[in-house]
Amino acid sequence: MKLRWLWVPLLICGLYASPATADHRVIVRTTLGLQGLQAICSPLPLLRNCTVVAGLDGTLNQLFLVTTPLDVTTLLNLLGSTVGIVDAEADQLFSLVGGLNQVTTPPAGLSDTTPVNYSGSTVWDGYVNQRAAQIVGVSQAQSTFQVTGRGIVADIDTGVDPNHPALQPVLLSGYDFTRNQPGGSEMTDYTGPPPSGNTTNIANVNQSTAAVLDQSTAAVLDCNGASPCQYAAFGHGTMVMGVIHLVAPQAQLLPLKAFSSDGTGYLSNILNAVYYGVQGGANIINMSFDMTSNSLEFSKAMDYANQNGVICAASAGNDGAQEIVYPAAYQNDVMGVASRATRTRGPLFPITATPSCGWPRPEKA
Repeated sequence: MKLRWLWVPLLICGLYASPATADHRVIVRTTLGLQGLQAICSPLPLLRNCTVVAGLDGTLNQLFLVTTPLDVTTLLNLLGSTVGIVDAEADQLFSLVGGLNQVTTPPAGLSDTTPVNYSGSTVWDGYVNQRAAQIVGVSQAQSTFQVTGRGIVADIDTGVDPNHPALQPVLLSGYDFTRNQPGGSEMTDYTGPPPSGNTTNIANVNQSTAAVLDQSTAAVLDCNGASPCQYAAFGHGTMVMGVIHLVAPQAQLLPLKAFSSDGTGYLSNILNAVYYGVQGGANIINMSFDMTSNSLEFSKAMDYANQNGVICAASAGNDGAQEIVYPAAYQNDVMGVASRATRTRGPLFPITATPSCGWPRPEKA
């Protein structure tokens, strides 16, 4: 009878007999807390089912990111039968953008560099009076309702240029979840030399809040047709922050960097950013991205934000496709916003597109 128990460790060890592979990422919700989950991940001294990487929900201490050498389905089955595990799902990696930056000629009017005061920020006249702002009546709305923004607007994106002159007066430090460090700067993603020409700061996006400053900068970001492009989404966060600042110049801006410059981001970092924003006092969370697959934990994060009085806005898509996208589809918690773009090539400037929570993309020919 005693010999039968020898099969137990042999069977367990058999799970690890296959060649080592890269660890998989899994999001786990538990009532056991950090120590309880760590105990589940390492039931025996010489075995490791999973490793707890980080907590994702701040002070709540219920949501965690773990990595595992096991097949994701195997781990999910193991966790599903464990007391104290509420739910678990595979961490998703998805893209913020669909195309590459391309060198293009800035629209007329964008080059009006006449300095003007805009609620305490010195900006270009071309930024304040761009055509998109006129189309949606930004100035009329501000004067009619006597509002120029207040509170904290958090943006989950690629980060922001912390040296942008238009944003500096209202910009908070933020956080970089891709590196797990303070500061929501997207400058950390660029490691190359400064481009030639009159640009000294690769990330110093001009007052139009476009993704590139001039042709020399655009050449650096163009990637010359390389795919994937390391800088496909570089400047996206700064552009979106610029649109937010244009509409609500007195609101404080909190950059939450959950995407890299190539446009990719993990769901776990986005969830972490949501809980960070809510617990950090954000009044609004903007999410200029969408995903076609549903996530139980993303839905719960939106519920949490709504229950704490935080307004969430998300892109409902930019290509006119009739499809369900998340988080905009969480209609009880999120306000979905679509954008309208004109036919053009290369990155679109806000002057050619209606400002919205989404990033305008070129229309197909």
